[in-house]
Amino acid sequence: MRHFDEIHSIAAKRHGGADALNDQLTKPATIEQLAQVPEDRWLSTLTKCVFQAGFNWKVIENKWDGFEAAFDGFDVGKCAFMDDDKLDSLLANRDIVRNGPKIMTVRDNAAFLMELRDQDGPGAVFGGWPSSDYIGLLELMKTRGSRLGGMTGQYAMRFCGRDSFILSRDVTARLIAEGVIDKQATSKTAMRAVQQAFNTWMDQSGRSLTEISRVLAMTV
Repeated sequence: MRHFDEIHSIAAKRHGGADALNDQLTKPATIEQLAQVPEDRWLSTLTKCVFQAGFNWKVIENKWDGFEAAFDGFDVGKCAFMDDDKLDSLLANRDIVRNGPKIMTVRDNAAFLMELRDQDGPGAVFGGWPSSDYIGLLELMKTRGSRLGGMTGQYAMRFCGRDSFILSRDVTARLIAEGVIDKQATSKTAMRAVQQAFNTWMDQSGRSLTEISRVLAMTV
């Protein structure tokens, strides 16, 4: 596995030099900023990522105002206690994508977010989770949330501004090239290897998971 400086150099050569590469990197939000994100915005982002999974992202984006209206601005309390009449009305609502199992995730994930209130809310939990154990956060989302495993949870955290890596095709290709994994990381053993590699690169570079993930992608 190369030192991160070498990997950064590979990406820099492909993207106009070190300064040009660094200009394309964004830092994650701070713990303090994430703690201020309202519950409804967490639920909105989780829901958008659930609906985007396996679907055309542009369609979801174009319908998003309809989603916001249909789900009462993603008010967590209202969504967590949707009754059958509300669910039936959603299944007939042409302003959203009428996928029953995905619609149900809104209620389930609203309940999940309500459970986090005892830990000062989702912003404190998601934002305060150590980056050195990011895979632990992903596991939490997978086991306690609804349809938040795999890439869905990774994208949700990135779109919320949380420090994160995304195991995209290009990032996976670089991890394979560095001998970290030998195929797409789906097992717990592979995910631990990925986390260890990112931790090493964080120690070497002082950079965030978000920045390192982006650099890895830009080497391919």
